Amino acid sequence: MRSTLAVITGASRGIGAAIALAAEDDGARVAVCNRAASAFGRQLTTDLSRPESWTIFDDWLQELVGELSPERLVFVHNAATLTPMGFAGDVDPDGYRSNVLLNSAAPQVLGDAVVRLARETATPTVIIQLSSGAGKTAYPGWSSYCAAKAAVDMWVRTVGAEQAERDDLVRVLALGPGVVATAMQAEIRATEADAFPQVERFRELHANEQLADPDEVGQRIWEIAVGAEWENGAVHDLRDLE
Repeated sequence: MRSTLAVITGASRGIGAAIALAAEDDGARVAVCNRAASAFGRQLTTDLSRPESWTIFDDWLQELVGELSPERLVFVHNAATLTPMGFAGDVDPDGYRSNVLLNSAAPQVLGDAVVRLARETATPTVIIQLSSGAGKTAYPGWSSYCAAKAAVDMWVRTVGAEQAERDDLVRVLALGPGVVATAMQAEIRATEADAFPQVERFRELHANEQLADPDEVGQRIWEIAVGAEWENGAVHDLRDLE
């Protein structure tokens, strides 16, 4: 029987790697798209903050689906960055542009490519976009990241409504994983307060051992992607689905 194809971005470490491992353990065929090489056999190494990489991703995904003919496609877009942290107008402008392209534009462009391919090949598809509470709360120092996560949430709501108007062949969900013990959290804690005034809150969460385990979070995201019932276009915090 044709199996599930799981495609995960940002899977070289942290939550993305945990999702990919959970999918692999569940018998899915896994393909990852990372900026850095990883141990997964099927992978595309490219920088999704560069617009030319989006066409490369599209071509790669089409080849994968054409070769493997999966009975189901699960796409989890996890790749994101907080760099550079700091107030708008103060940070490196090239870094700010890269942040906007990776966090705001890439989720929409890659999501659009996945929807198009799903409909062209009549492949039942689930798209999970990693969201964040930052899309609902203004954190000084994170202007591009907060704006991006708000955009991700609205993209999911709108595309979910569009697909529900048709046949729900494609289902989309935005999931905020909460505060997880990843390299991104270490980067936050190392930031100076003048660049991110709320840094002390995140240092306290770490000191009080209140960060979730990335392996557990990745496992839960995979379970929700393939098994849980949720409304097309829903936006959820992972902790609310426990």
